[in-house]
Amino acid sequence: MSLLQSFSRIKNLLQSIDIAALNKLSQKVDLGKLMDVVSKMSEDDLNKTLKLLMASSGPKKEKPPVNGDFYELAKTLTDEDQVVRMRVRDFMEKEIRPIANTYWNKAQFPMHIIPKMAELDICGLTYKGYGCAGRSALLEGFIAMEMARVDSSISTFFGVHSGLAMGSIYLCGSEEQKQHWLPVMQRMDIIGAFGLTEPEVGSAAAGGLTTTCRKVGEEWVINGQKKWIGNATFSDITIIWARNVEDNQVKGFIVRKENPGFKAEKMEDKMALRTVQNALITLTDCVVPEADRLQNANSFKDTANVLRMTRAGVAWQAVGCGRGAYESALKYTMERRQFGRTIASFQLVQDLLVTMLGDLTAMQTMVYRLSELQDGGILTDEHASLAKVFCTLRMRAIVDHARELFGGNGILLEYDIARFVADAEAIYSYEGTKEINSLIVGRAITGESAFV
Repeated sequence: MSLLQSFSRIKNLLQSIDIAALNKLSQKVDLGKLMDVVSKMSEDDLNKTLKLLMASSGPKKEKPPVNGDFYELAKTLTDEDQVVRMRVRDFMEKEIRPIANTYWNKAQFPMHIIPKMAELDICGLTYKGYGCAGRSALLEGFIAMEMARVDSSISTFFGVHSGLAMGSIYLCGSEEQKQHWLPVMQRMDIIGAFGLTEPEVGSAAAGGLTTTCRKVGEEWVINGQKKWIGNATFSDITIIWARNVEDNQVKGFIVRKENPGFKAEKMEDKMALRTVQNALITLTDCVVPEADRLQNANSFKDTANVLRMTRAGVAWQAVGCGRGAYESALKYTMERRQFGRTIASFQLVQDLLVTMLGDLTAMQTMVYRLSELQDGGILTDEHASLAKVFCTLRMRAIVDHARELFGGNGILLEYDIARFVADAEAIYSYEGTKEINSLIVGRAITGESAFV
């Protein structure tokens, strides 16, 4: 294109602008000086400028929706399940997203959302009877993802109450205990916590619990400490796992917050899941009646049954955290402009986004199959452990890439991604570290136990 033709096209472009817009432009730019600068441009620079002007003045393309479900797995849910999933999404978007950063920053829990969450009617979703819906593990997984997609702290709170606490009673309680506790917990009239980890015992919980219990008449006396116990600063009951000094086997107990000898202190200065209220629990000659001992919890194998079920939920949480980070990053790149263009139009940015989406899609398909195994009654420890290992590793990679795409804004809480990055570190570690879960899978595929 000749210099004369370039000038002609710029003239036509300016003439196409209406008078009001031209007057507005003249208030910002000295049009005489602008034309003087243009007249001194080389033909190559002029063509580049013209290309940029034409691109910005042309009709805007409709942007694709921001959606991390690239393989459309959610569309396989039944219409009834879709209603539940979307009800949870609506709750998270309207009730949680506007307050998530505020409560995370203050390290406080929004107690006012519990009655609203109860209205969703999703606690104990997969349990049959006792006011629970008896729905699929697949739907439960999608719900965990929808929660973590907005706020992993709320997802963790819910997982502790509905999964670990209610699950312990559902799997290990007597019929009388289930009838008494599960309906009120399903309605969230009573909130539960789960106390297994200790100050000096995490991965070694299977054989190394230092919290002890001993039977005295028709009561049990418990001594010891528990650490990192989510919800325990305000929970009504906490499931406490302790080693019986008589037979060295692990027992489970429903410990009420008013029990003498039970003390829960809030853990401060966390860098992750700050909204979750973790407690250091001290049990000093804490007396629990035999009626509150989980009647079908007789060894750590029974504890492991609860962990197997909830570990699948943690894998879904990792998917949700990764999806929230990916969708936040994608939306940001489609809005953030540099060098006259949205950064989503740059090759390196698109390469990172596709890498993130590939990891996310792989995670989603894995947990989808994991829930199918759970619904089929054939879920094993190694199935859940492999998903926990893989999904939390890829989650970390996704939030790392997302943080990179935000640049300096990535360390500001207002953009959400800083919260996702921090929370991912907690999800990576709880419900079994990467190393312990790897050894569970390794034992299954080799037939050799590498545990010390």
